[in-house]
Amino acid sequence: MSNPFFSRSDAFNGRGPVVEQTTPAGYPAMPGYQPGQYGQPGQVGGPVGPATAQAGYGRTAVNQYGQPVPTAADAQAAMNQYTGYGSVSPQQLAGLESQYAAPAATNVDRGRMTYDDVIVRTAMMFAVIVGVGAVSWVLATTPATAGLGFMLMVGGALGALALGLVNSFKREPSPVLILLYSVFEGAMLGAFSGVMNAAYPGIVVQAVTGTLAVFLFMLVAYRIGFRLTGRGKRILLFAVGGYALFSLVNFGLMVLGVNDSPWGMRTSMEIMGIPLGLILGPLAIFMAALCLAMDFESIENGVRYGLPKKYAWAGAFGLVVTLVWLYLEILRLLAILRD
Repeated sequence: MSNPFFSRSDAFNGRGPVVEQTTPAGYPAMPGYQPGQYGQPGQVGGPVGPATAQAGYGRTAVNQYGQPVPTAADAQAAMNQYTGYGSVSPQQLAGLESQYAAPAATNVDRGRMTYDDVIVRTAMMFAVIVGVGAVSWVLATTPATAGLGFMLMVGGALGALALGLVNSFKREPSPVLILLYSVFEGAMLGAFSGVMNAAYPGIVVQAVTGTLAVFLFMLVAYRIGFRLTGRGKRILLFAVGGYALFSLVNFGLMVLGVNDSPWGMRTSMEIMGIPLGLILGPLAIFMAALCLAMDFESIENGVRYGLPKKYAWAGAFGLVVTLVWLYLEILRLLAILRD
């Protein structure tokens, strides 16, 4: 392979000798110099005199001092020089000024997560839960289909638990899996709420009202500055984990028939004559309320950090899970109180 320098040089590739080029003033020309460019006179080599002052083809007229004589074309070029390289025309300048004065791009313009996105997706999840729940409610409260309603309740609980864990540990949210979780959650909630309302008339309305009240209270508290510290968050997570483990063990004992009490250890065990459920219930509601504050903070951080729009599904999923948990705790506490 030949040296690029030699292959591109006229002196070494046989295309002829190199002739030294000079400016009209007689100085050596720089590489790439062309006579008549950049306002220079169109003469190559030698002094400038009256004999060369006339312009010719490809040459520029010069005076007796060797200076170029401006022509009408030069004047027009000077007037229109703003359209040349590195210049901005008035129209371009006006466009730049309008862009500078325009409002900054929002998360909507950039395809980022917004509060409205979270609200819409939360509403979609609740719409699925309510729709499926209405069907399972009817099936569970109708004598002819009570068995099917019970199957929906158990199957919905297991499916919601499995999909809840899957969605919680996924690196990126999946709208399909989140909506499928809503289907299973609706099947469980509808059948369970229907059975509870048949046993304790009006209890579902009370539980829904209590859930909305806690949600609005925590939303207002968060808006006025309530936040959990780092240590408080860690304590809350450990407490929620311990309570979840207790709930799973209690559910397993009830399913296996080890504990035949209506609410398992919550009503079979007492502390100083008070059922365990009446002690754990308010604590669980308090933990769920604090989890709502953490959900609000997570959603706010997602919007502030400009997360992609798809993460609005993650914000909606976390919020719905907490609200469903809060509703179930209030419903169970009301049932224990009525007993």
